[in-house]
Amino acid sequence: MYERKILPNLNCGLDLIGEVLYGKWKIRLLWFINQGHQRPSELQRKIPDATRRVLNIQLKELEDHELVSKIIYPVVPPKVEYSLTDFGKTLIPVISMIGSWGDDNEKRLKSVIMKKYNSESSDSSEK
Repeated sequence: MYERKILPNLNCGLDLIGEVLYGKWKIRLLWFINQGHQRPSELQRKIPDATRRVLNIQLKELEDHELVSKIIYPVVPPKVEYSLTDFGKTLIPVISMIGSWGDDNEKRLKSVIMKKYNSESSDSSEK
């Protein structure tokens, strides 16, 4: 697994939140765990574009940052469930506000995001 060689810059709140939430699926994982989707297979179904390996890595990082807790039940086959810690629950209102901002600006954001892909496809068709 990747190990960082340079210490992160942790001089302000934005640096800290970036360090904790950096990762394509972490915000969604926190949101879905808060909604009651606690088993890894449930989370995989909610985020089908993510590989199981990547989800496991990001869940482990969320666990290391004390945002989620993991319970392993001693049964065969092993049963694992994740839940938000009290600390992790403090992020839910922030995630909700970010989601609302995205909803409020959906049309503009889609246009801006798709502009890049449309220009790339027209560039490749000109060659």
